[in-house]
Amino acid sequence: MSETLLTQEPWVRLAVFVSILAAMALWEVVAARRPQRVSRWQRWPSNLLIVVVDTLAVRLIFPLAAVGAALVSADKGWGVFNLIAAPGWLAMLVSVVVLDAAIYFQHRLFHAIPWLWRLHRMHHADLEFDVTTGLRFHPLEILLSMGIKVAVVALLGAPALAVLLFEILLNGTSLFNHGNVRLPAGLDRWLRLVVVTPEMHRVHHSIIRHETDSNFGFNLPWWDRLFGTYRDQPAAGHLGMTIGIEDFRDVRELRLDRMLLQPFRNPVPRTQRRS
Repeated sequence: MSETLLTQEPWVRLAVFVSILAAMALWEVVAARRPQRVSRWQRWPSNLLIVVVDTLAVRLIFPLAAVGAALVSADKGWGVFNLIAAPGWLAMLVSVVVLDAAIYFQHRLFHAIPWLWRLHRMHHADLEFDVTTGLRFHPLEILLSMGIKVAVVALLGAPALAVLLFEILLNGTSLFNHGNVRLPAGLDRWLRLVVVTPEMHRVHHSIIRHETDSNFGFNLPWWDRLFGTYRDQPAAGHLGMTIGIEDFRDVRELRLDRMLLQPFRNPVPRTQRRS
């Protein structure tokens, strides 16, 4: 069972990932929410290639990843659910919810701590907001995130199937809530009670700092409401808001090499930039 899960896990995740990515890309063509001034050809190659870099980095440093950590924890008897008797369904449900809460607080830390923000700001430096923005994370951030996830899995003793389900949900909802897609207002209002929607998460990518520091959830929307970081709409509206951050607004910064070096560079002040 353990060997089968470890063998099949990458292929299951890849199949779901490709399916959702293709579906969201098609949805963006059919019903785009915002017009895009920076073309896909300028953004998509690097945004897609960074996924390859991130995946290779994780497999090199964490060859068993989060699902493997769950299997090892079960074998060693580590973690809460390996020490107490609990129904399988309860362990699954609690594990998914706790892991999602951990990602929410991790996200807030990456905004609050300057050196962590240097890693995370690459995600926010995208000049447009669409499905590939949900893939755009620096490999060092991905490695730190995986380390945190492995620690939470081990402490919790999360079942391997729950971890796999969470990983699939997290990847899928990240693609969904970064989509440049149009949803009926009534449907969005109901959906954001149970999942982070594109309308909700787009606020988080506003150039205005207090809007950037809101709506941190990726999967479940409850944490933002519970901990006071929920913002319903951007001040300028979804069509009027500016996507990105003040730093790195030159289209050359969309190149993969410059994206990878962003955490180690200081942006040029606007007064020193060429007009």
